[in-house]
Amino acid sequence: MNAPSVGPDSLVTLNLRIMDAASGTVMYSSFEATPMTLKLGSGELMPALEQRLLGMPAGAHETVHLAPGEAFGTYKEDLVERVARRDIPAELELAPDTVFSFPAPDGSSYPGLVRELTEEHAVIDFNHPLAGKAVAVEVEIIGIL
Repeated sequence: MNAPSVGPDSLVTLNLRIMDAASGTVMYSSFEATPMTLKLGSGELMPALEQRLLGMPAGAHETVHLAPGEAFGTYKEDLVERVARRDIPAELELAPDTVFSFPAPDGSSYPGLVRELTEEHAVIDFNHPLAGKAVAVEVEIIGIL
């Protein structure tokens, strides 16, 4: 009997380590925590990664490479905003190179990286930190249903 392999609607238990392919900086890892259980096709994983997982057997442990923009989209200059300090809620104690959650008018919030901070303004980048970058994803398939 053949071991199960990942299909387009499989329930998969796995570990992931998502890295900036150029620098090797780890952006997320479940290896040191609890493995994830995800349903393929449900939107829980980036589509490009789901495609790479198809056909992998239980027990597989490999690194897949995603081209710039394939994992987290392209970098968009229009998602970088200059905001007057007077328009930033006082409870947000901003610091350069730090990600903060900024409130939206509809009550939701958006993470943004503080790129620049002066007395008058802040430059906030709302792109994903890996937008437009090549990404390496170490994957360990633990189980498949």
